[in-house]
Amino acid sequence: MKRAVKLTALSMVLALPQTAAAQQAAPEAPAPQIDRLINCRSIADPQQRLGCYDREAGSVAESLARKDLVVVDRDQVKKTKRTLFGLSIPNLGLFDDDKETEVSQVEGEVARVARNADGGFVFFLKDGARWSQIDSRPIALEPEPGDKVIIKRAALGSYMLSVNRQPSVRVQRIN
Repeated sequence: MKRAVKLTALSMVLALPQTAAAQQAAPEAPAPQIDRLINCRSIADPQQRLGCYDREAGSVAESLARKDLVVVDRDQVKKTKRTLFGLSIPNLGLFDDDKETEVSQVEGEVARVARNADGGFVFFLKDGARWSQIDSRPIALEPEPGDKVIIKRAALGSYMLSVNRQPSVRVQRIN
């Protein structure tokens, strides 16, 4: 009997992360203002439908003006994901995780270079991002301002940075 209780408790604990993941993956309903605007399509009478569209479009415009409602397109989502690339941020549900907006690498230009406490490089990029080398691999030609870098997502949440197509070093975003 005790064994059955333990197995049941264990299966419940193991199911918790899956349940949380399933809840995060569930698509969110649109904002009520958008929902009401879309529902105007179902009105059969043309005059009433037009009145509904006018009223609800006005509501959406007011919400946008007050910044109670924010609308972003796929390009803006991708641009934001590029800006946040490498940062550890919680999943706030603000950006959909579809293949079109997924960012697996970014390119940049070195603004300046410094050394970290371990003797590795700190790369200050022109876009404001800072990346610190976290392995001890040497870089044959020391990076200089103006050098091109490519930073790619690697295994287990890590990132690899290559300067001017040299072999990559493991880095971590620090800002």
